[in-house]
Amino acid sequence: MFATLKRHFRPPSPLAGRLAAQSLLFALGEGTFMTGSAVFFTQIVGLTAPEVGLGLTIAGVAAFLAAIPMGRAVDRFGAQRMWALSAAGQAAMFAIWPFITDFRGYVLMAVTMDVIGALGGAAHGAYTIDVLPAHERVTSRAYMYSALNVGFTLGSVLGGAALAVQSNDLLRLVPWFTAAAFLVNAAMVLRLPTAAHDNRTPEQRRLKPPGPGPLRNVGWLLTTFFVGVLWTNQVLLNLVIPLWLVEKTDAPRVLLAFLFGTNTVMCIFLPMLAARGVKDVTTALRAVRISTAFFVISCLITLATHDTLGWQTIVLVWLGHVTVTGAELYLSAASWSFEAELMDPRRRGEYQGAAELSGTLGRVWAPALYTFLALSWGASGWLIIAAIVTVGGAALHPASRMAQRFIERHAQPDDDGTDDNFDDELADSPLTGPPSFTDPTHGAHGPIETIEPATGERLR
Repeated sequence: MFATLKRHFRPPSPLAGRLAAQSLLFALGEGTFMTGSAVFFTQIVGLTAPEVGLGLTIAGVAAFLAAIPMGRAVDRFGAQRMWALSAAGQAAMFAIWPFITDFRGYVLMAVTMDVIGALGGAAHGAYTIDVLPAHERVTSRAYMYSALNVGFTLGSVLGGAALAVQSNDLLRLVPWFTAAAFLVNAAMVLRLPTAAHDNRTPEQRRLKPPGPGPLRNVGWLLTTFFVGVLWTNQVLLNLVIPLWLVEKTDAPRVLLAFLFGTNTVMCIFLPMLAARGVKDVTTALRAVRISTAFFVISCLITLATHDTLGWQTIVLVWLGHVTVTGAELYLSAASWSFEAELMDPRRRGEYQGAAELSGTLGRVWAPALYTFLALSWGASGWLIIAAIVTVGGAALHPASRMAQRFIERHAQPDDDGTDDNFDDELADSPLTGPPSFTDPTHGAHGPIETIEPATGERLR
């Protein structure tokens, strides 16, 4: 058993281990700040709760509008360079946070950070697909996803410790810790192997890639829209089920901590298991069907807790959370495969930007609608939520096939995103990454995922 666990938590390749280290470091810094962000914004910056929410909404709109331009910048200047630039830019922004003292400065900071984050999201997604061999893209990203959750867990512990001290002076230092983590991350990104598309000459970068762009690929836009619909499992996970527990069941509120702990543990230990066998569009669609089934089962289990009592309620709410986490894990694996298979290799940054646009449209409506349906309509509302997701999962099948036909007609064959020197280079490199669960001294983490500040939703 020990040997099995050790094999499971060893990275699929040295490169996957190095990319996983980036994910862990990113999540450590981001998670530390986010844990105390509500207190920081209200007590240090001096904002009201409505002002915090308004600023996040404005920043979200700005990032939405910047998605395509940021993606094009990635294609022109290189994913690795733009990823490092984004990390360094975010480090600078975090370093400035303690000096912001009014709403205007807060909005300017939030908008700038989200736009820089949009650049980083497109760059990271394009780089990882470009640099990883096709046969290990999904398993490597599953490994990175596990490490991401390790990083957020460690970050929440550090942020929670800072809050526990109840010192505003200590809280002011938290953004500087995050800035330092992002600055180190930027330096580490520049030390990663150069991907094929980062080796283009300045003359090649000035040339517009041939062929139609992602906005003309209707299948891709529909695919990412319906993937966004399925990603509303995060709305159930982080918002609707907790509100349902508090308002519609007799379960103790302390159960919420156990639910989120269960989700974190599952997202650390199970991503590679869920991703096993997912390697192309066909197997990704199978994972979509499993994810949709888990989502629907979660709705059915949770709606039943309205009429249960005591331990029966506790067990069913927990099962509802476990099944919606299963939906998250299998959808993650499918999403990575769609990104690898359905994007034009010459326009990966632009495709990432288009995916952010359509994916946002696929999920942005869910918090208000799902909350209303579940809490106001009860069982009928839960059944409607299940029906929405079922339609989204079914529609994803023809949409992805449409995108696949478009790529086959208009895109060059993927060159595997690697060069022949990678194996030699990595063989001489130290194996870095998050600590192994079986050997703490051994290094073993967009999509790296970021967490949408307003909802806690994983975006990449």
